[in-house]
Amino acid sequence: MKKLILASGNAGKLREFGQLLATVDFEVVPQSTLNVPEAEEPHCTFVENALAKARHAARHTGLPALADDSGLCVATLGGAPGVYSARYAGEPKSDARNNEKLIAALQGLADRRAHYVAVLVFVRHADDPQPVIAEGEWHGEIVDTPRGEDGFGYDPHFYVARFGKTAAELSHNEKNAVSHRGQALAQLIERLRHGL
Repeated sequence: MKKLILASGNAGKLREFGQLLATVDFEVVPQSTLNVPEAEEPHCTFVENALAKARHAARHTGLPALADDSGLCVATLGGAPGVYSARYAGEPKSDARNNEKLIAALQGLADRRAHYVAVLVFVRHADDPQPVIAEGEWHGEIVDTPRGEDGFGYDPHFYVARFGKTAAELSHNEKNAVSHRGQALAQLIERLRHGL
């Protein structure tokens, strides 16, 4: 298996990416195991942040790297929390505080449409002039009362009408098949299967 550095320490992402990328002979190694510090994410778009993180991990390790930048975009909040999803309620990062802030921001608002966005960027090396970029969107709506034990982030509040469940109530297989990250990974895996 070929080694691929994942520019994230998020256990949920590592599990999702690891399962799917194993099918194309990539062993996903979290950057933390190689003492790669977290990269800055100064940009206002998902693609710019993902590219910065992938190049950073590749530069520190000399290995191919994969980074994602993902988040929740709520229509009535002008796309917020967007690229600030993980730190919506400030530092230190806290899913519970982020969810509380989101539900408070939506109090009294009827429009609860939201979608997750995932942008994946794969670089063969730090200065790769042609990074592989894949993107997925997953549409749903925000519910006030959290439901489900699986998932992470905003998943307990992200209701998917097609299933009649929140993202946190879906099995890993159900989620991987339809989620923003699952869609983006499917695109990336297709590229990897065909030699990029």
